[in-house]
Amino acid sequence: MVARAYTVAFEGVDARLVEVQCATSPGMPAFSIVGLPDKAVSEARDRVRASLSALSIALPSKKITINLSPADLPKEGSHFDLPIALALLAAMDVIPHDKIAETVALGELSLDGTLVPVLGALPAAMAAATENKTLFCPHACGPEAAWVDAAAVFAPRTLAETLRHFTGQAPLNPAEPGEVVTATSPRDFADVKGQEKAKRALEIAATGRHHVLMVGSPGSGKSMLAARLAGILPPLSPTEALETSMIHSLAGLLSEGGINRSRPFREPHHTASMAAIVGGGRGAKPGEISLAHNGILFMDEFPEYPRTVLETLRQPIESGEVVVARANAHVKYPCRFMLVAAANPCKCGYLTDPNRACARVPICGEEYMSRISGPLMDRFDLRIEVPPVAFSDLDLPQNGETSATIAGRVSAGRAIQTARFAGTSMRVNADLEGSALEEIATPDKDGKDLLLKVAERFGLSARGYHRVLRVARTIADLDGSSGVGKPHVAEAVGYRLALSKEV
Repeated sequence: MVARAYTVAFEGVDARLVEVQCATSPGMPAFSIVGLPDKAVSEARDRVRASLSALSIALPSKKITINLSPADLPKEGSHFDLPIALALLAAMDVIPHDKIAETVALGELSLDGTLVPVLGALPAAMAAATENKTLFCPHACGPEAAWVDAAAVFAPRTLAETLRHFTGQAPLNPAEPGEVVTATSPRDFADVKGQEKAKRALEIAATGRHHVLMVGSPGSGKSMLAARLAGILPPLSPTEALETSMIHSLAGLLSEGGINRSRPFREPHHTASMAAIVGGGRGAKPGEISLAHNGILFMDEFPEYPRTVLETLRQPIESGEVVVARANAHVKYPCRFMLVAAANPCKCGYLTDPNRACARVPICGEEYMSRISGPLMDRFDLRIEVPPVAFSDLDLPQNGETSATIAGRVSAGRAIQTARFAGTSMRVNADLEGSALEEIATPDKDGKDLLLKVAERFGLSARGYHRVLRVARTIADLDGSSGVGKPHVAEAVGYRLALSKEV
């Protein structure tokens, strides 16, 4: 008789159900695992054998075959240890077959039978709930998986506890969800002296989730401004928190099973590889753009990134998802993030300072900024110059608005968008497209005339035209205006053309 247990294999944030079949047959004693296992899965037989030995359970003197079905789906990771052990115990009639068939299990076994934490407990719980099955996972993963209300989650510490549960000797209590974490940033916009235009642009960007490019000389405050941007964003909604946590679960970034309600802020170094930014590598893991889903991706020294890395951002920015294509699989991750890029105006950084600029002005600036291609530059909704702050201003007392004050306006603007897009797949103004964009963001006659003149004068692309409309709609939301007027369009155009040579 074949015993069956269930686990999952991960394809991006999706967890596909895998049937673990165990059959014992007469013949020379052997233990084989088939069904496209990777090295970690193949080594499970030694860990399972040692764990059962620690429980004084001897393997039968038969040929043991473990099949992971579907056989054409690659199986990666050490979380197959526990389901293999359960299927084997069921085949040996140590635990009931029917109870095993109602569970999804994942967990790595140490040699003494202790269950070691694994990645992906939250997506696995979602899959178990979809299949109406119970989830068994290591104790450390229980608080994370228990956030899925539709699934019953049990989190034993050892294989022995799991065995006693299935035999009825000591039933386990369901796992409790971890804490909700909402981090507060100590960085405040009140610390920033001057840079009022940049603050206004970041407020607009935070309200509508628009992409921002800041250009300024070294020390002008670009990184300082970006670091404070996360402090004015509203907390993640329950849906957004679950989406983001599923990605972070696969990356092993959830701490002690807690669901984080703060929006992600990722700041990779400019030497990061394409796989690190977009995703890929062994197991096609999520990259920085996916880890920043529903949050901020800050890329400092933007032109210093390899050209191939920058160009790969173009498609994810538009579609909100990235497909990591490999020979044996295509893995899809969501990546609706707000891109905040910072750059010096030239290689030395002092293009606009006549006392410090090099002799190659303005060619050095043109060559440096040309590392950002036109199509990628076209995807930035707001482009702002961040000029140096005068030394006399640095000694002035703090008199700017606090992050809490700005966050209140951002939350009010987001609330308007939440009500506007209720029942649709859109969440913020940056998602507007097609007929919805024309219906919601079309300005009045004066505003439309101004936008048409600007489009003809500066040769805006269709993408640029639509992005101006989205930004204007966000500015109108911040003003509490139901319609988009000429002042809103004028301000949006000003941010669009801030770095244009014609201005």
